[in-house]
Amino acid sequence: MLLLLSPAKTLDYESPIPPAWSSQSLGRPALVEQSQPLIERLRALSVSQVAELMELSPALAQLNVDRYQAWRPRHTEANSRAALLAFNGDVYEGLDAASFTTDDIAQAQARLLILSGLYGLLRPLDRLQPYRLEMGRPLATDRGPNLYAYWGDQLAHAIQKRAAQQTVPVVVNLASQEYFKAARRPALKAPVVDCVFEDDQGKGPKVISFFAKRARGLMARWVLRERIDHPDALRAFSGEGYAWQREASSPSRFVFRRTHPH
Repeated sequence: MLLLLSPAKTLDYESPIPPAWSSQSLGRPALVEQSQPLIERLRALSVSQVAELMELSPALAQLNVDRYQAWRPRHTEANSRAALLAFNGDVYEGLDAASFTTDDIAQAQARLLILSGLYGLLRPLDRLQPYRLEMGRPLATDRGPNLYAYWGDQLAHAIQKRAAQQTVPVVVNLASQEYFKAARRPALKAPVVDCVFEDDQGKGPKVISFFAKRARGLMARWVLRERIDHPDALRAFSGEGYAWQREASSPSRFVFRRTHPH
């Protein structure tokens, strides 16, 4: 099974590199040559244009303008770190990659891909420079009006190729709708299992963004650490009180729910 995750807006380039990660050989993102034209497009925008495009405060817009200026095609130890450690949002707090063993890291490298607006696709040990470019933002390029047009079918083809290398060639979608849209399901020949996490706080079950993001990370961590290798086994996931719901699920859509005390 191949796991797909979204990236995170929050980044961590300050925490010490954990021992199991410090001995790893980091790689170059496979599609990085296509990142450069996007960076050049972003460098052409003013701070106010970046703020408008990404709905950011002036201070955050300035931070990202500075990041675009600092970005270099060559990714080095000085300007980058492993993608799975650099991302630090709700998903990645659930994943807790810093606690991975060497074997866990090898599992992640073989079985996990991260969708990215700037890089297209990232493996856990790919070098990542600080950036912000959400997939759903309407950044026009010579390929079309947005990043979905920019990346086209090539992400689907790359995911398909990686899925075919798995023991069970199934894609487990733990990404958001915004990001999975870039995988172009019609072009993706591998079977896909969507994992949906719902919480019931007293008014019926629904997807609550913060909880769902964390749960996606928890699921990815569980699959990697327990060496889960078949979609049917996903139903046993019980992280932080979630349970698979037979009635709400289908063979390609697994719904997990938990009820909060009230």
